[in-house]
Amino acid sequence: MSVKANWNYPTSIRFGAGRIAELADALKSVGASRPLLVTDPGVAKLPAFAQALDAVRAAGLAAEAFCDVKPNPIESNVAAGVAVFRGGRHDGVVAFGGGSALDVGKVIAFMAGQKRPMWDFEDIGDWWTRADPNGIAPIVAIPTTAGTGSEVGRAGVITQEATHTKKVIFHPKMMPAIAICDPELTVGLPPYLTAATGMDALAHCLEAYCAPGYHPMAEGVAVEGARLVKENLLRATRDGADIEARGNMMSAAAMGATAFQKGLGGMHALSHPVGALYNTHHGMTNAVFMPYVLAFNESAIADKTARLAAWLGLAKASHAGLIDWVLRLREDLGVPHTLAGLQVDGARIDEIADAAVVDPTAGGNPVKLDKTAATRIFAAALEGKI
Repeated sequence: MSVKANWNYPTSIRFGAGRIAELADALKSVGASRPLLVTDPGVAKLPAFAQALDAVRAAGLAAEAFCDVKPNPIESNVAAGVAVFRGGRHDGVVAFGGGSALDVGKVIAFMAGQKRPMWDFEDIGDWWTRADPNGIAPIVAIPTTAGTGSEVGRAGVITQEATHTKKVIFHPKMMPAIAICDPELTVGLPPYLTAATGMDALAHCLEAYCAPGYHPMAEGVAVEGARLVKENLLRATRDGADIEARGNMMSAAAMGATAFQKGLGGMHALSHPVGALYNTHHGMTNAVFMPYVLAFNESAIADKTARLAAWLGLAKASHAGLIDWVLRLREDLGVPHTLAGLQVDGARIDEIADAAVVDPTAGGNPVKLDKTAATRIFAAALEGKI
């Protein structure tokens, strides 16, 4: 075999109910004595966050909190967090919350020691090499949703306010040193957010599995992640206290993000500009686009999706069978069938298609995602035609 590839699976994960109690120990193990806990206003009000902050302080660590994070985070959120980090002489970050808080926390830890503007580190070519790796603070990540998998990722998605575009900020050292995956922290998540974030995890698994390239490790992780979603997402949505289903979804989320180092594709390439322009929930936007992107990519992935359908035990072990399952799952979860359900119209279709084709995830689509393709998929999602 002549293929050469680089594979990375370095994250240390502490998984299990009650593991949030180990936060102080995790911080000490990464050398952080003055951590900044980064979260969003909603999570900041939860008892679990207050308890975690109190416990860290009780362990002798000089911890403070930064809570100014939007659901679709913007550059000013990062700038404000960096100012707090530097002003408080902090030496580590606890990224605590859903994907937005995790992304912002990681980028704050990254930017705290950099002298160049944040956009100089966009995930383009080798731009990440511009960074001073010694200026990146250690990160402990604590997810409170089961979807983005940002707790095991090396990037953060931030909206550039001037252009209303989502950009990926990347550096290998942005990977959290430790992720604490405690399913008890997701028990209070409402059904809508449970469904939306869970579909994000499924989107990661499906796109990673279908992306071109040789990475059997990532594909194996993606397949098992998809199975966990199939068997647990409806359970977790219907019974938020089902800790087994919650735990399996938390695993699926981390697996999806671990797998997508192989690549993502059209679901994310279209979801990013739609989210930036219409402020839609990222996971739910992926869920709406999911069957339309799968249908568009059929010519390149039908054999692979047939194998996946067989592994998942679907009624039809075929590409069509996989799409049928996705459609049923969306219906059962209350996912809108068209973009109209997200209050998205066709007024900015050209702008969205232009942004989609230059999104960093577009290159992983199994069929070339040019403007014609992006427009076709968007139009299908508007009309509801698979």
